[in-house]
Amino acid sequence: MRPNGPLSGSVRIGGAKNSVLKILAATLMAQGDYRLVNVPHIADVETMCDLLVSMGVDVVRDGESLVVHRGSDIVPEAPYELVERMRASVVVLGPLLASFGWAKVSMPGGDDFGSRPIDDHLLGLEQLGAEFELSHGDIEGRAPRGLTGSRILFEVPSVTATETVLMAAVRAKGQTTIENAAREPEIADLAAFLNRMGARIIGAGTSTIEVEGVDELTAIEHEVIGDRIEAATFLAAVGVAGGEIEIEGARADHMDMLIHKLGDMGLRISSTSSGLWASASRRLRSVDIATLPYPGIATDYKPLLVALLAVADGVGIVTENLYGANRFRYINELIRMGADIRTEGHHAVVRGVSRLSGARVKAADLRAGAALVLAGLVADGETVVDEAFHIERGYDDLAGKLRQLGADVQRLRD
Repeated sequence: MRPNGPLSGSVRIGGAKNSVLKILAATLMAQGDYRLVNVPHIADVETMCDLLVSMGVDVVRDGESLVVHRGSDIVPEAPYELVERMRASVVVLGPLLASFGWAKVSMPGGDDFGSRPIDDHLLGLEQLGAEFELSHGDIEGRAPRGLTGSRILFEVPSVTATETVLMAAVRAKGQTTIENAAREPEIADLAAFLNRMGARIIGAGTSTIEVEGVDELTAIEHEVIGDRIEAATFLAAVGVAGGEIEIEGARADHMDMLIHKLGDMGLRISSTSSGLWASASRRLRSVDIATLPYPGIATDYKPLLVALLAVADGVGIVTENLYGANRFRYINELIRMGADIRTEGHHAVVRGVSRLSGARVKAADLRAGAALVLAGLVADGETVVDEAFHIERGYDDLAGKLRQLGADVQRLRD
């Protein structure tokens, strides 16, 4: 990629990766034909589809939709070669235990930015009556007496743990109360999907979720919400490169804190009938940023914001409160491009420079890769981002969409 001036035009975001993956897992809970609308063409969705197919589910792509047929002949095992490609695969554990009383799932893989143990998933399921044995890299779970509703209190509001327990609780006998639950919009979307299947869930999107177990669910059609992380990527892009764009399918109510923070930096953002409008007519100013559970600044936003601060006016301090310092590994790549960043444990001090310098850099994970692409929009000369397969895990043709806005970006195939 090469710098090509301010961005302009409109772009449409796809369905939320972090929503559709969990909804696909939930299709294991009832026989029948599902139709999922607004499903992005990304590698993580392909992986989850492959995982379902390996268990005996039929999945067919139909444009922007997936047609899923879950029959009666299901093998409740998630093999290593698929699970190791994506951490989110572990969420099949709850639906499988709820539906079959037994499941075998390999320990999850995915982005390599530090330990994200699944203890909360297992503890929550154990409180519903499940029993687990961990051996040879596999988690084998059983619910010999079925699942029974319980009060579950998470020490921290884990998104995937909340989703895992929520899906299991839908089929547990009696009432389950999940306290200190994660509050992300994707959890509310999953709950809406489950409720339309026949579940009885209230409070999704708040810190307390109540579930009344049901005996039966049915297959349905569902439209996935828009991807707020993809929307944030284009907001950061116009903040880096300048210009005026529209982001179709984005929802301001899913991004309140981020929009407020970007407004403090000088980015003008407003809602439209179809999404968001954003404009940056001058260099943005630096602010301090700290990641927090939703509705705070998501850790997935942070690499994008660091790229934005790298060319902003002033000094910003970025604090990672959710994961370890490994989440800062991409910063060395930004430094190679001329960014002035110093890291100290969970903090990064970013002193903005007026211009970056093109270089060959490497994507360490999904959002870090996107951040390096954004940095390349204002880096003199040519920037090449290696290991771009990370980016394709969560973005449907990021290069093509940036070109729609006037950027000089090409996807180079190996």
